[in-house]
Amino acid sequence: MFLIGNKTATGDPLVAEDLTVAYPGAPPLLERVSLTVHAGEIIGILGPSGCGKSTLLRHLVGLERPVKGRVLIFGEDLWANEGRDMDVTRRKFGMMYQSGALFGDLDLLENVSLPLKEFTKLPKGAIETSARLKLALVGLNGFERAAPATLSGGMRKRAAIARALALDPRLIFLDEPSAGLDPITSAGLDKLIVTLARNLAISFVVVTHELRSVMTMVDRAILLDKKSRGVTDHGTPAYLATKSPNPATAAFFLREPEA
Repeated sequence: MFLIGNKTATGDPLVAEDLTVAYPGAPPLLERVSLTVHAGEIIGILGPSGCGKSTLLRHLVGLERPVKGRVLIFGEDLWANEGRDMDVTRRKFGMMYQSGALFGDLDLLENVSLPLKEFTKLPKGAIETSARLKLALVGLNGFERAAPATLSGGMRKRAAIARALALDPRLIFLDEPSAGLDPITSAGLDKLIVTLARNLAISFVVVTHELRSVMTMVDRAILLDKKSRGVTDHGTPAYLATKSPNPATAAFFLREPEA
């Protein structure tokens, strides 16, 4: 078992304890995965294709239930009370999917306003003001009435982050945020994520395979491995890239194919 972080506290944004992930009739995909995310940290989930990164993410956000173990969101067991209580716990974090998942028939302001309309009783004016603020936070002021289809890939990713910020969560999950972006746009998005984490004390859990992003924005990371069906290494990006004695870690950071 690998534990990211020091001794856990009740208020930690995310604590995953001994997660085992499997589907009916198949051997476990991941076994005994544990991690703790503290306030304002950017934690990376790394590993080669097929190692279970996206599968782990789906279990962390409550889309799928682990066979064993538990997920605590700010001290609350995500699966302890399914139904209404689980939905309330889910509102404590935001999610940005790899594609952005913006609604094409809504403009950016309407996309970001949607969670506020759905889950709060704020008046229309307050909802619009809050949505405009979130778009400004990600550098999209002036694009409130733009349709997603008219924007670049980087702008759509920023808009998706703005929507993830709509309910003012202190924990946000990002699924391959830099996928499909050119290096300059990707670097700008990495900088935005770091700025939000540092200035607003938001914790981010980032699934990524982009080593440039890992080295510039991630505080600590876990490395998953398909063969071992779990975490094979963990630490700061600098440690993993240059000091880890694990051959699999070195191969991953050097982009060496498996023998």
